[in-house]
Amino acid sequence: MTLPTLAELAKMFDHSLLQPTLTDADLEKGCGLAAEYRVASVCIKPYAVPLAARLLAGTGVLVGTTIGFPHGGHATRVKVFEAAAAVDDGAAELDMVVNIGKVLGGDWAFVADDVKQVVALAHRRGAKVKVIFENALLKDEHKRELCRICGDAGADWVKTSTGYAEGGATLEDLKLMRECSPPHVQVKAAGGVRSFDTLMAVRAVGVTRVGATATKAILDDAKSRLGG
Repeated sequence: MTLPTLAELAKMFDHSLLQPTLTDADLEKGCGLAAEYRVASVCIKPYAVPLAARLLAGTGVLVGTTIGFPHGGHATRVKVFEAAAAVDDGAAELDMVVNIGKVLGGDWAFVADDVKQVVALAHRRGAKVKVIFENALLKDEHKRELCRICGDAGADWVKTSTGYAEGGATLEDLKLMRECSPPHVQVKAAGGVRSFDTLMAVRAVGVTRVGATATKAILDDAKSRLGG
């Protein structure tokens, strides 16, 4: 098996800057790290999207943010408004949370419309969407149906979790999501990717993005193992 390059691994990372205690100074430092390591994107708190857009201009690092975070319970029109505001502020990628209660209640028409409206707005504006399931709260049948809905809606990624539930990404869930999603939908792992070995394991099952706070530690380890 051909090993990836360090640059290829770096472009799997959405460096997470969502913790509620992060100050503006912390967010600026996080954007600096993202630029230094040339990751795919930062996923930053919504109010800070303009700051990230300014700091990361010209670096090749995209700006992402969250929609309906962390429980997905926002009204659909509010999620659409959030998405439009985020793109206006400079976001190129949006991580939206499904309405978890509606998923558990089996109201699939609502869930599908919720996803479709955000995806449609984002795509009209040139942005991409990652749809967060929060797998720790769901059964496999919910995950399968969500993959189908996201495929029909044209979502760009399906994503395991917010990183703030009791559980995050598991290899079993990632395999299921890859198997149940059409080829045009990528898979993102979030919550629990904290080591080089875990990164390689999720990559092997088809994951193309990971959300992580341990970006520096993982990529420093990757550099020591793979070389610069």
